[in-house]
Amino acid sequence: MRLKRFNPANIRVRGGGGGGGLPGGSGGKLGCGTIVIAAIAVFVFDVDPGQLLGTLDGMQQGAPAGQAPAPGASTSEICEQNNYSLESCNALSSLNETWDPLFRKANMRFEQPTLNFYVGGTRSGCGAASSEMGPFYCPADQGIYIDTSFYDQMAQQLGAGGDFARYYVMAHEFGHHVQKLTGLAAQVRSAQQQNPRQSNSLQVRMELQADCYAGVWAGQNRQLIERGDMEEGLRAASAIGDDSLQRSAGKRVSPESFTHGSSEQRMEWLRRGLETGDDEACDTFADMRR
Repeated sequence: MRLKRFNPANIRVRGGGGGGGLPGGSGGKLGCGTIVIAAIAVFVFDVDPGQLLGTLDGMQQGAPAGQAPAPGASTSEICEQNNYSLESCNALSSLNETWDPLFRKANMRFEQPTLNFYVGGTRSGCGAASSEMGPFYCPADQGIYIDTSFYDQMAQQLGAGGDFARYYVMAHEFGHHVQKLTGLAAQVRSAQQQNPRQSNSLQVRMELQADCYAGVWAGQNRQLIERGDMEEGLRAASAIGDDSLQRSAGKRVSPESFTHGSSEQRMEWLRRGLETGDDEACDTFADMRR
């Protein structure tokens, strides 16, 4: 995918770990993303700050050591630590530029997330985190957290390499930021607390919607997509399906334990976003209101 170079003035990044607080998002409607939770009979808008959202997968491998960006480094210095961090910043810039007008069109306030690079472990607004968790989004500080060595793991252990596969990671976590801003994340978290038996099912729907939102971003930038990009993204989505990960770990496939969705589901929703470029196509909760 031919992304242009990031504009340092238009992105928020932080190096060396740690996450600070940012103002909260606004209510409103963005396509189906806000979801009328009347079907779940929950209208409480609170977020559990100890709950991390959107680890891309359930892998528990250790990450190789690397060099963390120096605290106090400039945006350009942080983004230019390595090729992976540069790609991440380019993706972040494109994601901001894509979603901002969609929010304005919906008369909603858009706020940029902060991209946090770290190595090994860090503290986020949601508490301590380690590279073993994989990339994640923390709603408490609106931060995307990533140890870029994850990209090597993704390629070497899951066979999911390529720049578009890496952009998919960023776009998926950004999708959780969209859910935070629309209020969907808080509604689902409250529904999970009130009905723990549905917790996994609701989490799967959130993850699949984030996959679809990742596809929407790519679909909105179709002119930048290169041959093979879609295949890279779908390969990555398949590799991190709960069923694929359970098989890879030598475990029995247990759908009731899924938290991110099957390989087929993840590919389906990413493809739906790619083909439509429309956030209204990402209503993974639709059947709950029938």
